[in-house]
Amino acid sequence: MRTWKDKDDFKLKVREYALKMDIQIKSLYVRPMKNKWASCSTDGNLNFNKDLLEMDKKTGEYVIVHELLHFRVPNHGKLWKSLMSAYLPGWEEIEKRLKNLPV
Repeated sequence: MRTWKDKDDFKLKVREYALKMDIQIKSLYVRPMKNKWASCSTDGNLNFNKDLLEMDKKTGEYVIVHELLHFRVPNHGKLWKSLMSAYLPGWEEIEKRLKNLPV
């Protein structure tokens, strides 16, 4: 299981996916969050739970892609699921694992 080296390693992956997905990020933070793994705003602000840094990279990538897609699709409907599959095949298994973890 490969984990993140540090906060900068995680942020680099966020920026790589944002570039790949043609999404503009205004601000990017990795900070303590009590109830969520991540959040985003329509202004281009992204926040990620610092606990993701202790998890394997695949789980972190799931949260990254999940959140970035919300800049394009605000819900979890068919389009969102289709795009998740395009960017991160097998995402459903990661989602199941993540839902069983306490935030």
